[in-house]
Amino acid sequence: MGTLYQPLESTIQDLKVTIHNTSLVFPSQETPKKPMFLPNIDQVLNFDVQTLHFFNANPEFPPEIVTERLRIALSRVVVHYDFLAGRLRMNQESKRLEFDCNSDAGAVFMVASSELTLNEIGDLVYPNPGFRQLIVHENIDILEKDDKPLFILQVTSFKCGGFVMGFSTNHITFDGISFKTFLQNLASQAFDDDNNNPKPLAIVPCNDRTLLAARTPPRVTFPHVELLKLDVPIGEELNAKVFETLQEELDFKIFKLNSSDINSLKEKAKDENTPNSKITSFNVVTSYVWRCKALSYDDENNSERVSTVLFAVDIRPRLNPPLPQSYAGNAVLTSYASATCHELEEGPFSKIVDLVSQGGKRMNDEYARSAIDWGEINKGFPNGEFLLSSWWKLGFSQVEYPWGKPKYSCPVVCHRKEIILLFPNIDDGINNNNDGVNIFVALPPKQMKKFESYFNKFLLD
Repeated sequence: MGTLYQPLESTIQDLKVTIHNTSLVFPSQETPKKPMFLPNIDQVLNFDVQTLHFFNANPEFPPEIVTERLRIALSRVVVHYDFLAGRLRMNQESKRLEFDCNSDAGAVFMVASSELTLNEIGDLVYPNPGFRQLIVHENIDILEKDDKPLFILQVTSFKCGGFVMGFSTNHITFDGISFKTFLQNLASQAFDDDNNNPKPLAIVPCNDRTLLAARTPPRVTFPHVELLKLDVPIGEELNAKVFETLQEELDFKIFKLNSSDINSLKEKAKDENTPNSKITSFNVVTSYVWRCKALSYDDENNSERVSTVLFAVDIRPRLNPPLPQSYAGNAVLTSYASATCHELEEGPFSKIVDLVSQGGKRMNDEYARSAIDWGEINKGFPNGEFLLSSWWKLGFSQVEYPWGKPKYSCPVVCHRKEIILLFPNIDDGINNNNDGVNIFVALPPKQMKKFESYFNKFLLD
C-alpha cells in the first residue's frame, strides 16, 4: 500500500562544492540577431527552473572529458536554439516580453567539483537543500549585475568520478516536453564520429512561436474559471510568479504509490456510470492527491467548500492542425477539476476520476485557443487551490549520452503548499522501481497530519 518515502540515510547539506571556471558559450556558427515573438502562454512564465541530472562514474568518460564534450555540444546546439544565447527584454512598443536573439550575450557554462562522492551525498530522490549548490544561478561573477542569462549549465564532478549536470533555464524557454527534446539534442551533439563530426540532431526543433499567437480579433468563448484576472499588465513585473504565498512554517513529506497501488486505484475508478472516463495512471493519482489535499484544509466549514485542482495539459496534439511535437516552447495550458469537499469525501472515487478526466478532455482546440485569446484581452494567472506539477513521465532519465543515461533526474524543489510535485523513482534496471510515483507535499503541520491520515485511509477503503 502507499507509504511515506523513507530516505536511505541522512542527507548531507553541505556538498563542499567549488566553482573552478565560469565562461560564456556562443553558437559555433553565426546566427541572425533578431527578436523572437513570445505568445501569451510564455508571458506569465518569467521565472527560473532548475533541474539536476546525476551520472555514475564511467571510466571511459572521466569528468574532465565530459565537461569539454558538453561545452562543445552546447556551442553546437545553441545554433538551433539561438534564443538560449540571448536575453529576455521588454518590447517598449508592444509592452510584451520577447527574446532578443543576440548571440553576443551567451549562455553560461560553469565547471565545479565536490569533495564528496556521489554515494556520500545520500538519497537523490529526497529533496536536499544542498542540491542548490549544484546549479548556481545568482551572483555569477563574469556577468554584470543586471545581466540575466536565460540558460546556465553547471557540471559538477564528484570525488568518485561521477558527476551531475545542473541546468537553470528561464521557464519561458521550455516546457517539460521541449526541454527533454533539448536534452536529446544536446546529447546528440556530444557524440562524434571517427572524423570528429557531430551526429545529426535527434529532433529538429520548431522555433516558430507565432503558432500559438492569439487570434485576430481574439475570441474568448469559454468562462475560464481556471484563470484569475489581474490589474497589472503582463510584463510590467518581470519576476511575477504563478503563485505568491506568505512565509509560513511548512512540513514536507514524500508519499509513495507503487505500481500495485496505482493499479488498485484504477480498479476503484471503474464504474458503469462513468463509462467515458479516461482511467490513466496520471488521472487516478491526481484524483487521489486532490481528495487528500482538499480534505486536509484547515476550515471548520470545509464540507461545502469548493476545491479546485489545476494540472497542465500538453496542447500539441489537441490543436487543429496539431502543433509539431518538436515545438520548442511552452505548449501546455492549465486545466482543472472542481468539487465540494463533501463530494470528494463521500462520493465514489470513480466520480472524482471522471471529473479529472473531463477536465483533461475539455482542452480541445477551441478551448485552448480561447484560453490563449483570454490572455490577449486580460492579464492573469492560473487560479485554483493548488497545482499538481508532474515530472513523473517526462523521461529525462531516458536520454542517452555518450557516457550513458542519468542515474536520476529531478527538479530542485521549493516548499510551496500550493504546488504538489509528482516525480519518478530511481530506475535501478532490476526491480522496475520506476513504475511507481513519489508525491512531494509541503503543508502546515496540522494540515500535513490530516493529509497523511487521509492518504493512508482511502487506500484501505
